[in-house]
Amino acid sequence: MTETGDRDYPDKPPRVYLFGTCLIDMFCPEAGMDAVRLLEREGIEVHFPPDQTCCGQPAHSSGFPEQTRAVALAQLRLFPEPWPVIVPSGSCAGMMRHHYPKVFADEPRLLAEATALAARVFELSEFLVHVAKVSLRDQGAPTRVALHTSCAARREMGTHVHARALLAQLPGVDVGLHEHESECCGFGGTFSLKHPAISSAMAADKADALKETGAVSFLSADCGCMLSLNHTLQKRGDGFQGQHLATFLWQRTGGEGGQQ
Repeated sequence: MTETGDRDYPDKPPRVYLFGTCLIDMFCPEAGMDAVRLLEREGIEVHFPPDQTCCGQPAHSSGFPEQTRAVALAQLRLFPEPWPVIVPSGSCAGMMRHHYPKVFADEPRLLAEATALAARVFELSEFLVHVAKVSLRDQGAPTRVALHTSCAARREMGTHVHARALLAQLPGVDVGLHEHESECCGFGGTFSLKHPAISSAMAADKADALKETGAVSFLSADCGCMLSLNHTLQKRGDGFQGQHLATFLWQRTGGEGGQQ
């Protein structure tokens, strides 16, 4: 695995699973639906196991291994067919790909299952670039956006590279680079609850850096970061807001009619 999360990629499959994440389910279901639409437009049949919940990352990052194991175990057998599991969140995909095998490291049978699942987990933008090999047609007016890449997704899944590759296919979209691109937005799951003052200061710095690019909005492939930054901006009364990358791509390429 390289810094950008590169790996050996399979051919485009006819069917995939979607792991929707708890944040998308509760707060921004439109991002999940737009992820489905992007995949279906590529001729891929999307299956959504209804019993899925959280990937277990909050418990894991808070130091609760037994609770992490219980949540991870509840997800482990929801994807029985050997299809890719697509996750529209780099941090959740990173949890499933990199940490599930560690969670079950002392249990050989479950370790084998976790390792097999981890091998077919893909973050959405990674899958669109390297497996579906999408060719996007820009149908929007010229615009400038800023890209926020979750620090966890950046380290573990190379989401910043994949998102840039998709946006580079859209000639009318100018991506503004900001000074704090690799830094955490302050969300960090339970970090924002345990250390609200520090989290708020980090979010304010990140929001300032995104706005200073002159962008009209920002994009993120992680709803946790997007919600935290949007809330920070809303508290200021600032109309500058973020959007999930899946929703931006779907709208920008004209929905069902956006491909050649």
